[in-house]
Amino acid sequence: MEEHTTRPLDDVAEPAAPAKRSFLSELPVLVIVAFVLALVLKTFLVQAFYIPSSSMEPTLQIGDRVLVNKLAHTFREPRRGEIVVFSVDGGTPAMVEPANPVVRFLRGLASGLGMAPASDRDFIKRVIGLPGDVVEMRDGVVTVNGVALPEAPASEGGYLSERHMEPFGPFTVPEGHYFMMGDNRPNSSDSRYSLGPIAEDRIVGRAFVIIWPLSHAGMLTLPDYGEIPDAAPAPAARAPAEAGAAA
Repeated sequence: MEEHTTRPLDDVAEPAAPAKRSFLSELPVLVIVAFVLALVLKTFLVQAFYIPSSSMEPTLQIGDRVLVNKLAHTFREPRRGEIVVFSVDGGTPAMVEPANPVVRFLRGLASGLGMAPASDRDFIKRVIGLPGDVVEMRDGVVTVNGVALPEAPASEGGYLSERHMEPFGPFTVPEGHYFMMGDNRPNSSDSRYSLGPIAEDRIVGRAFVIIWPLSHAGMLTLPDYGEIPDAAPAPAARAPAEAGAAA
């Protein structure tokens, strides 16, 4: 008669557990996923920008990183007082895109994460004049449609570095364009000078928060300018007198 022996359950060999993948083996995948997410965010939603100049001081300092909402103006027009990023044509030869696609991607990723200046074709300024507005500056005071904006230097609780006494205007903002000015009025290349009015389709988005350095982090709020009336319509051209009619 055949004997059958039994073994305690503890002696039964368990199937070998699958070897756990090390963190180092997963790291390349995580990096690629992070790159793809950063690229998607930069392209469609939010982009970080590095501040390379002093044109927006004291609001934005050199080296600050801000987040820009690229969907802010999808369903509404830009508003007076918003700080926006926009692009212009041109650029220095040093900023020409490299031919190597990997280098081009890494450069774009670094700028999109706010780790490097995006391009010398990208600017960040404050919206001062809307389409059709008449902008003028006298004795350091900016007026829009004849109403003085309640701006002040930071020493008086405002956002300007100081008042700039050089006169400008009056200038009528063309339809579909916006008049931009830096908060550092004496040291800002903006719509008063070489940039001119900026077409709406050149606006990348609204800067809404400073994320770095932490000592300077905070929301970028919209100033209260009060009621600014629409510009008065230009007087209609007088029709020429018909022949034989009294002048």
